[in-house]
Amino acid sequence: MFFGAVVWDPWLIIAQIVSLQCLYYLTLGVLLSVLIGTRLSRMSLVYFFDFATVTASTVTGWCVIASFVLSAVAGAGYMLYLIERAKKCLDFSATLFIIHLLICITYGGWPASMTWWVVNGTGLAVMALLGEYLCIRRELKEIPITQYHRPSGSYLETGVNDDDVV
Repeated sequence: MFFGAVVWDPWLIIAQIVSLQCLYYLTLGVLLSVLIGTRLSRMSLVYFFDFATVTASTVTGWCVIASFVLSAVAGAGYMLYLIERAKKCLDFSATLFIIHLLICITYGGWPASMTWWVVNGTGLAVMALLGEYLCIRRELKEIPITQYHRPSGSYLETGVNDDDVV
């Protein structure tokens, strides 16, 4: 989608980062709504950015963990269409999770929960590795060669125009 010439284009990179980040949070929001929205009376940004909600000691915490991991899987699929290059998947995955870490630090302080670090590290690994796998599969696909089609009005090997032939 955004893959273009080999020229370094910072606006393209920024657009890819912003698009990937937005799609990741959109997917995370939908999954959180589906998995824990029915259990709570009110959804909040706490479930996105507060490390205390990522816990293995409650059912809601497990639902939050599942939402983060499934969002990472979806993020790998997004990279297939946004990034399109296997060698860039680790860079974009790491960028996404570093931005997420910075937002979490701003929102709720330094993540002191080991579970938060394990979940986000696992999400980074899943997104990067699955994204690379999907992109490599696409890059290694054979390019189909259709039957040769001559554009109209072209010259034959003899130098005679198609329109001149009676």
